[in-house]
This record gives sequence, C-alpha cells and structure tokens, in this order.
Amino acid sequence: MGKNTFSAFFKNRSTVAGAVAGLALGAGVAAAAMSGFNGQAPGIGYDGAQLIRAADLTPVKPPNGAPMSFADMIERVSPAVVSIETKGKMKVPTGIPALPGFDFPGQDDDTPGGREQEVRGAGSGFFISADGYVVTNNHVIQGADDITVKLTNDKELKARVIGRDPATDLAVLKVEGHDFPFVRWELEKKPRVGDWVVAVGNPFNFSNTATAGIVSAYGRDLRESGTSYIDYLQIDAAINRGNSGGPTFDLYGRVIGVNTAIVTPSGANAGVGFAIPADIANRITSQLIRGVKIERGYIGVTISPVTPENAEALGVTDTTGAYITETTKAGPADKAGVQAGDIVRTVNGQPVKSPTELTRRIADVKVGEKVTLGVVRGGKVVNLTLTAALRPSEEDLAKGLNGGDTGPESPGAESTGTPSVMGMSVKPLTPENRRTYGLDADIRGVVITNVDMNSDGGQKGLKPGDVIVLADQRPVATQADFAKVVDELKKAGRPSILLLISRDGRNLPLPLSLKDAK
Repeated sequence: MGKNTFSAFFKNRSTVAGAVAGLALGAGVAAAAMSGFNGQAPGIGYDGAQLIRAADLTPVKPPNGAPMSFADMIERVSPAVVSIETKGKMKVPTGIPALPGFDFPGQDDDTPGGREQEVRGAGSGFFISADGYVVTNNHVIQGADDITVKLTNDKELKARVIGRDPATDLAVLKVEGHDFPFVRWELEKKPRVGDWVVAVGNPFNFSNTATAGIVSAYGRDLRESGTSYIDYLQIDAAINRGNSGGPTFDLYGRVIGVNTAIVTPSGANAGVGFAIPADIANRITSQLIRGVKIERGYIGVTISPVTPENAEALGVTDTTGAYITETTKAGPADKAGVQAGDIVRTVNGQPVKSPTELTRRIADVKVGEKVTLGVVRGGKVVNLTLTAALRPSEEDLAKGLNGGDTGPESPGAESTGTPSVMGMSVKPLTPENRRTYGLDADIRGVVITNVDMNSDGGQKGLKPGDVIVLADQRPVATQADFAKVVDELKKAGRPSILLLISRDGRNLPLPLSLKDAK
C-alpha cells in the first residue's frame, strides 16, 4: 500500500470504524476496547455503526486436546534437538558445460579436468541417549568428511558416523560426552490423523525452530524419493531445508517421526511434509547402534503398479498387485519361473496391494527363506516358490540396472513394405538389427523400425529401436505374432492392449488404444 493510499485510509473514519467492527468478530476484547474511538460512546463507531460490546462476548474455549500453548513441551524437548553441519569434498567439472549426447574433457567428475571443491551442508538431528547417540537422515551426512553437532547452548562437538542405512535414509552419529538431554520414541500409541504435532529443527540454519501442525495422513508412498521401505507419516507442520533429520513430537514430547522430505513447487514449505515413522526409525537405528548389518530379502524383479490403464489393456478390473516388468537373469525369481508380465497378487498367501507392499514384504523375509508368490498369468493364478537372496546395496543395484553400453539412442526410422500394425512396423530380432539399435543379446521380442507419429504409440513416445517384449502378456517374435494378438483383442472388443517395451535396458509397461488401430 503506497503512502497516499495509506493516508487516505485513515482520513476515512467510516472505513476505520468498519475495519474495527470486522476485527471485533475475530479479536473480541481488543476490538471492544477500541469502541470509544474518536470520543464516541462505548460501543458506537464514528459513523454510527454499532460495535460488539465486550460484555456481550462469550470467551471461546479450545476443544479438548487443543493446547493453549506448546511452550512447556518445547522447552522440555528442545535441548535434545541439535543442528548438524557438514563439510566434504566434491569434484566439479572445469571443461565445457555438458550437452546431451556429447562428451568433453573435464565434463565428467572422474576426469583429470575436474577439480575438488569444498561443499558444506546443514541439517538436524536429536539425541536418543544420554551417552551421545544422535539420529539424523543419511542424506544429511552423506559424503561428509567432517561432521559437527551443535547444541542449543552453542557448544560444538565433533561427531563420527556409527552406521547408515541409505534405503531408509537413516543414520546414527556419536559424540563424546555424557548426560546429554535426550528424547524417546513413541512406540505404543501413535497419534491419530488430526492430532497435534510439533516439529523442531534447523531450517535455513535457524537452530531450534519449532513449528506446529497436525498429522495429515499415514501410509504415504514416496517411491519417487528412492525408497520403497517406508509408509511415511504426512504432517502439515512447516518443515523446510535444514529440518531434515529432525524430530516430530506428539504433545507428550515423544518422537513420532524423523522429518525427511517435503513436497514443494518452490523449494520452501508448502504445507506437505513427510516423516519416517518412529517404529521403523527405532528398529533401524537400534540395529545400527548394535553394529548389526541391515539385511533385506531379495528376489530379483523390477515392478510397476497395475494402473487402471494397464488393467483395462489386460482386460482385468483388479488393479491391486505388482506388475513384473523384468526379472534379473539367474536371480531367485528367474530361477523359480517368474516372468515379465506376471502380476504378483500374494506373498505366502497374504494379499499384495501395491509394488511398494511387495517390496516391503520381500525385504522382511530372511535370506534363505522360502517365499511363495501367487501371480496372475494369462488370466490364471500360478503359485511359484523361490528362495530369498540377500538384497545388494542400493549402489550395486543402480549399477546393475543402468550399467553397460546401450548403443545409439535412436537410429533413423526405416520404411518397410510390410503393412504396419497399430501404426508401427516391427522386425524380428537378428544379429544385424541388434547391432543397428545397440540391443543386448538376451533381449527377446520384436524391434520397432518405424512409427507413425499420429498413432497412439507415436503420441506416447514409441520410437525405432524400442523392443516389444510382450503384447497382452504374450511373447512375440515376429510382426505376424504381434498382428495376431492385436487382431484377437480387437475381435474380443478390448479397448486397449498392454505392451511391455524394452528401452535402454529397462522394461516399461505401455497401454495403447485399439480404437481405430489399423
């Protein structure tokens, strides 16, 4: 509001009286105290508008469970919350900026042209014992060479890493000393959705910042965050950069979660935050403190959701379960006969609702234990028994999934004299076209050589070099195989077909419309 506007506002006394009247509805006694404005009779505004009298106001009491203040609780627990500062070395490129598809000296961190640069980070943590064990997020201290824990009295202590679990983004630090204030986990009665919670941490390096809100939801699935082992607790208490690793408390001062992620369009708080639930955090950190290696079961599959579009393309109505997009060669699932295109519906007879639930069920299985999967294949349920192996590290899994030379990304489209199917021309896989498109020898299916960009496949990004591994859960080796499946589904009145596409070493399910498909 500019200066002139501001002055004009106060010259209009009628406006002020109306503003005071509006305040009275929300401010009670404070507004009533102003009712004698400009010497008028109590309760009467300058323009004659009647204001609410203080005597007429009935104090509104907060409902049961709503505290008048969080001060006592925050005063009690905040000394156990610490700020964490980190230092580390990171190689930065010194050559020409990266361009997609081009490599230059000094562009890669591993090249001699890179130079090391010191990087600093900050986060939060909290004591869980009097002898100096601190819980935080793994991403807060990852790559750090030097870690400092700063207490509420500004005392700084050097910390060492006791253990980390990247899969749950948890870490435990240790500082030397004793009689540290600490807090406890809430493991018996978690708060309900709508209950008050308080987050304490170090956002933007403002140590011991406390924010209040409520539990918004339980069981949030954040597969995009890189982990599938946690049903996250969602809260609306403001958490920002630097809150990572800090605690969320219930009204009794017990830790119900470890703040770890936010959803934000701007990089700052947008009212949607996520915490690792106390039961998971307690179990993992207790093992790290005892020096127990975190081991998880593994069966060697890549999975995706059974989306409504995929279910429609498969002619099923049930969207529960996990769709197998690929199996690891010679892995437990591969040895047991699990196939790409299978939908896992049960583990040891217990229903599986989603890919995340399958991941957690298998992770909880001990290495060497037998596991029976109930899978839907060709409309029938097939039970397959396998032996769980030890899950490799996240780093090894990433290398296994993304490593290797994938060859040229997309050779030019080639025209053929064969009529297309659904706007696509496909060919059997031969040594020649494997070399042309950079395809591994173990990939099975038909390779797409031409795509009509006006077709549904073209609109959804299919391109020459993509391989159709399965069509409607059936393997295809020739264009005739593919055309036959499409024709059968069209005659059956199916609206769409689900293709399993191999691209860059990964399998992806893609539903395509059969309407008007030639």
